[in-house]
Amino acid sequence: MARPTAIKDTRSEARIFTSRLLLSLFVVLGLVGVLVARMINLQVVQHQELSTQSDENRIHLQPLPPTRGLIYDTHGELLAENKPSYTLVLVKERVANLDQTLDSLREMVSISDEQVEKYRELARQSRPFESVPLKYRLQEEEIARIAVNEHRLPGVEVEAQLVRYYPRGEHFAHSVGYVGSINERELSGLDPDAYSGTRTIGKIGIERFYEIQLLGKAGYQEVETNARGRVQRVISRQDPEPGSDLTLYLDSQLQQVAIEALGEHRGAVVAMDTRTGGVLVMASTPAYNPNLFVTGIASRDYSQLRDNPDRPLYNRASLGEYPPASTIKPMVALAGLDSGVTSPGYTIFDPGWYQLPGEERLYRNWKREGHGTVDMERGIMYSNDTYFYDLALKLGIDNMDHYLAGFGLGQRIGRDISEERPGLMPSRDWKRGARGRPWYPGETLITGIGQGYMLATPLQLAASTAVIANRGHWIRPQLLKQASPGFEQPVKPDLPDVEMKKSEYWDLVIEAMRKVVHHPRGTAHYRIGRDITYQMAGKTGTAQIVGIKQDEEYDAEKLAERNRDHALFVGFAPLTAPQIAVAVVVENGGSGSAAAAPIARKVLDAYLLPRIEAGLVAGGAP
Repeated sequence: MARPTAIKDTRSEARIFTSRLLLSLFVVLGLVGVLVARMINLQVVQHQELSTQSDENRIHLQPLPPTRGLIYDTHGELLAENKPSYTLVLVKERVANLDQTLDSLREMVSISDEQVEKYRELARQSRPFESVPLKYRLQEEEIARIAVNEHRLPGVEVEAQLVRYYPRGEHFAHSVGYVGSINERELSGLDPDAYSGTRTIGKIGIERFYEIQLLGKAGYQEVETNARGRVQRVISRQDPEPGSDLTLYLDSQLQQVAIEALGEHRGAVVAMDTRTGGVLVMASTPAYNPNLFVTGIASRDYSQLRDNPDRPLYNRASLGEYPPASTIKPMVALAGLDSGVTSPGYTIFDPGWYQLPGEERLYRNWKREGHGTVDMERGIMYSNDTYFYDLALKLGIDNMDHYLAGFGLGQRIGRDISEERPGLMPSRDWKRGARGRPWYPGETLITGIGQGYMLATPLQLAASTAVIANRGHWIRPQLLKQASPGFEQPVKPDLPDVEMKKSEYWDLVIEAMRKVVHHPRGTAHYRIGRDITYQMAGKTGTAQIVGIKQDEEYDAEKLAERNRDHALFVGFAPLTAPQIAVAVVVENGGSGSAAAAPIARKVLDAYLLPRIEAGLVAGGAP
């Protein structure tokens, strides 16, 4: 009987199983090796890099902007403060789709195209994970709508921020100035660390001049955020340092008096403390509301200001350049006395005109029939042009240039006034360079009465009047009175004092200026001198801005309003131990005695009368 055939080969199966087991083991060991190698690579080799990337995803360094310094007037009234405001901000790195996010936000709050464009500009300038403002001053309803939808708006936040605010509005727009959004040109010149988190910068005025001191020092905080960018905890913090608080010489009450006195006129008033150089009043009308600029002015609003023919953006007090007219006659008189070309007792006969030898042209006095015999005192008191034509010719343009420059004409004189023009003190060299022509004797004559090429700012006129009040002692006008401890004020030395060979020259000119106001025939007496209770010195001026023919008489009613004369007045008080000097310019206001002098009187009254009543000032009998 045959042996049965084996159906199962266990030995062969064992070999196959063993082979497969070994293969599987090798595969598993290989995979484990790959995983271990990868783990080693991640945990050891790339640990630092990946750890940093992880921290960057959840830990961020946020800038903490400093609180901008406050600005006060001389009595402690706030002129610039910081008000809390809720701002809609975006963190661009957390916003997946900006257009979609903006569409969603527009369903909740009103957002203009200008605001979007401004956001895009700021976002380009911002640091990573820095919040960028989209809309300031959110209303409560808007905040509530955003809060309800916050879960579907990654990268969108509402932040409480401090926003600059000017409680006096347009009253100090030109002197205090305003802050505005940092533009790309400004950004290129700024220290990025100093301005971390800060979106605004001083644009004009005190806000600009003392920008570094007002700014403060930025701080930082390291925060942990979740996947949606919400802050979970603060890891570390370095607090910002607030900016310096500033107290100015500006007097809010006096400024308001000046602005109300100017009324609807275009013009400027500058008042200075003659003892310190402190600017008490710097008024320019019309003006504008500086709060419009803080968070970005709308194009329509800016166009209205820019295109306004009355130029409200223009600071007439320090940028306005006007013919000073007869307000410079006291300075010309001092130049004549000190140079020796005239004497206190020298007289001329005024028939109503002056004529250069060999010329047909008549240079007319403002009073057509003349003042008769005139000496220096009466020349100033009557504001006689003929006397000063003669004196100017004797002085010559070179002497006038030398002496009048000593009073600050033709140069920037402010210590901390960022927007200032130098005016123009003409000379032979200036005309040759600017006009390519020689200087003529007739031009010397009209320069002697503050006409022709000569230009001065109201600030210069106030400062030069203070020099006369101080009998030659120079103190630059300045706005800053005091600041927080540690504040470093820029140093700008005073101009050299104006020295006369004899002190009697000051006495003569100041007495003549006193008579301008207090003598019955003084040019300002009728308007401001009849009921005054203190003694002051002053000088009127009427600046002609369009020429008239020799045989014509000036008639304001026949001229367009903007072609009429400018009205000017300068003065100081009290006469002895002066405390305040003032300059007023009323554009196209006509006579200086009629339009400008009453404004100056109101400012001087507001300053002096309370002090006289309190026994702080000896007014002196008029």
